[in-house]
Amino acid sequence: MKLNRLTIAVLSTCFSLGAVPLTASAVVFTQCPGDNNQDTKYTGSEVRPANVKCVHLTAGDGFVKMGDNYPQYMFGFNDVTGTAASQVMSKGLLAANFPAPTLVFEQNDEAYVNLTNVSMVKRPDLADGHSLHYHGFPQAAPVFDGTPEASVEIKEGATLTYYYKNLEPGTYVYHCHVEAAEHMQMGMLGNLYVLPAQNKLADGTVFPNGFVHRNSGGANSPNHYKYAYNDNDGSTRYQVEAALQLSGFDRDFHDLHVAVQPLPFAEMRDKYAMINGRGYPDTKIAGPLPGTLADNNNQVSQKISALVTASVGQKVLLRISNLSVTRYYTVGLLGLPMKVIANGGKLLRGPGGKDTSFDSSSITIGGGESMDVLIDTTGVAPGKYFLYTTNLNYLSNNAEDFGGMMTEIQIN
Repeated sequence: MKLNRLTIAVLSTCFSLGAVPLTASAVVFTQCPGDNNQDTKYTGSEVRPANVKCVHLTAGDGFVKMGDNYPQYMFGFNDVTGTAASQVMSKGLLAANFPAPTLVFEQNDEAYVNLTNVSMVKRPDLADGHSLHYHGFPQAAPVFDGTPEASVEIKEGATLTYYYKNLEPGTYVYHCHVEAAEHMQMGMLGNLYVLPAQNKLADGTVFPNGFVHRNSGGANSPNHYKYAYNDNDGSTRYQVEAALQLSGFDRDFHDLHVAVQPLPFAEMRDKYAMINGRGYPDTKIAGPLPGTLADNNNQVSQKISALVTASVGQKVLLRISNLSVTRYYTVGLLGLPMKVIANGGKLLRGPGGKDTSFDSSSITIGGGESMDVLIDTTGVAPGKYFLYTTNLNYLSNNAEDFGGMMTEIQIN
């Protein structure tokens, strides 16, 4: 019997993980405590253990639309959490999202992130593996770190369950770490952050500095406080948050990729600079980008907006990260005060807890770096404010000017 590469990948997964017997027909095997039917959700008599969160992602290819309406081939992840195992392969084909689905955990969560490689439909000549690298996570076991030198590379048709105990809150990112320069340039990038335990304090808790925590009236109530970190003084309190990921695509690199041509790694230069996978004016569209691409099986592939809206008097938390593989970016904000409170998932505190946060009109972020920024809108005039790169050559969508890495913060 001649085995194709998909069959070999499935059988190797079964043998190595003890997932299913040889006679089973299931390709996808997920692990999620309390979930008995492998759909990564809890129904009927299934009970979710405390602090457990399960996610199921697929890795494959697809298309997205740039700010000048140019369709761009890409690799990416898609969220299939809650999908029956028998439907995951078909649902994941040509369903890559850019950016990847945002992953949000709470401090002390045990996260089970299942990743299935559904293969590249437009590049059937490739047998690329994929992985998930939780960038900045301080306690990853080597097998779950995603770097192919020390951990597992997921081949076509195979599934691996990553396990993380989220002990530290903060703003992180995730990406594929197999052939990282290529796969990250192709779009395998996503936002990830962990919410602090301080959010769950009882209403009326008094901090050492006299600040009183409020936790009533529902998540959108002014008497329901949220925090970026366990600050123990209320200084990282906010009402509105947005994760904004800076990235870029090299149009030539992507076009040559789908055309099955040699890739110009040494000449890689981003021609589309984006925030959450969009160039201005698409960044100011709330919700998923309207319209679909025929090459994408008419699936929506750009779901995460870069528009930020708030009301006068609210504090806004911006979780800004950069996953460009070609350069760092400087972004500035016109007319609103920015306070940088954390860098790389770490609250800016010095010896003895000294506050080392700082005010700035712009921040510079390197590849793989994240910064948390608080904006206090007390006393500001309602209207539109612009967050944009000061690298002015990136305020364009390829040859089309007045676009690129810019978005709006709308204060009502």
